[in-house]
Amino acid sequence: MASIDPITAGGVLIATAATDAVYVMFTSAVVSRKRVPAASWSSVWYVLSSYAVISYTENWVYVAFAAVGSWIGAFLTITFLHRPPGGPPVGAAVE
Repeated sequence: MASIDPITAGGVLIATAATDAVYVMFTSAVVSRKRVPAASWSSVWYVLSSYAVISYTENWVYVAFAAVGSWIGAFLTITFLHRPPGGPPVGAAVE
């Protein structure tokens, strides 16, 4: 097994955390039927995910850093988007 570069590992972790955060924002925009934000989040999503994929294809161990980053990104974004109980879900149509 090749050695792990801490900079690459950190980059993969941050890129996948950002990727999942962007994915959550993309999904929210799709649910809200907002075309321009959905398309914009989608393009950012692919740029971020390509960095992680290119980085960890050299060493499979980076997949673990990608998984941790993914978890962090989704958790923090959902926490940020959390609405108080009883309110409409993110992306729900306004009545």
